[in-house]
Amino acid sequence: MSSAGPDAGTTDLGDVDRSDPAGRAWVDRAVAAVEADARRSADTHLLVHPLPPQWGVDLYLKDESTHPTGSLKHRLARSLFLYGLCSGQITEGSTVVEASSGSTAVSEAYFARMLGLPFVAVMPRSTSPEKVALIEFHGGRCHFVDSAAEIYDAARRLAAECGGHYLDQFTYAERATDWRGNNNIAESVFEQLALERHPVPEWVVVGAGTGGTSATIGRYLRYRRLPTRLAVVDPEGSSFYPSWRDGDPTAATGRPSRIEGIGRPRVEPSFVPTIVDRMLCVPDAASLAAMRHLERITGRRAGGSTGTNLWGAYQLVAEMVAAGRSGSVVTLLCDGGERYARTYYSDDWVAGQGLDLSPPTATLEHFLATGEWRPPGDGA
Repeated sequence: MSSAGPDAGTTDLGDVDRSDPAGRAWVDRAVAAVEADARRSADTHLLVHPLPPQWGVDLYLKDESTHPTGSLKHRLARSLFLYGLCSGQITEGSTVVEASSGSTAVSEAYFARMLGLPFVAVMPRSTSPEKVALIEFHGGRCHFVDSAAEIYDAARRLAAECGGHYLDQFTYAERATDWRGNNNIAESVFEQLALERHPVPEWVVVGAGTGGTSATIGRYLRYRRLPTRLAVVDPEGSSFYPSWRDGDPTAATGRPSRIEGIGRPRVEPSFVPTIVDRMLCVPDAASLAAMRHLERITGRRAGGSTGTNLWGAYQLVAEMVAAGRSGSVVTLLCDGGERYARTYYSDDWVAGQGLDLSPPTATLEHFLATGEWRPPGDGA
């Protein structure tokens, strides 16, 4: 038997030290900067939506348009950057890449510039010009593809080519946010409701884009042992609703949604169907009618996804009124309407899409006058 000496070519003994004090110090500063942003902006306003007091039902809008980048996606972007920084995937000088239809990329460009990092957003050519301008305003660069289905592979390829980091909101949204609290959107809502007459809502209504918001809220409800139910609204043509209805995680429509920020041609990995109590499929005309209706009765101009949320919330309120139940419902005002001046608020654009807003508008007017829900085309 022979024994190998210390110079016999063995390389698997000894220590490997990959510590980088300078790099770690940069990450420490980056995390502190992102956390400071959270302290400044996480507690957005919870607005009361006017309803007839005799109904005994209160409706609230969590106004996410007041974040520094103007949308709910500010929370997601912050969580994704913290996740990448604390996982060692984002380091000093990293090029950060995302696949996004707009608002997420706007918020991510903001955080990238805060940290001095280059940012590239991969998006369909159909993304609204207002959102493209906002991304570029925050220092980001836009890379366009012809169809929504191409964004994933294109973003992954660009990140690999430049040695950067692909944030991948559609995979990591449900795990990047601390759903147990830490000032997430669910904890913020319930703290703001604490002194209201119905502090524990019957329903929280949200859309599904990545699935991250619904995952955070649904898990929080269970963690805090709250009886509140989670309703997810989904625009027409999106894959989430048929997937949830049929229990088919592979469901795919292949169609991009007209309602930016929510609705997807495939079921995204971050969508967690097992925490959803109910889903409602909302026609695009109904989303736009509800969005415009909000402006008429409150003076607040919001985007199409807020209209989708409102349509579902109104329907649930009507069910409570019909059943004689008092309580509260909470939904989200996702972003401001200024981003959609040339699309959702343009009558020419709406007509060009072949949408008729009259039937859903009649439904909404009848609802607020009577508390009764008559679906479009059902005599409203």
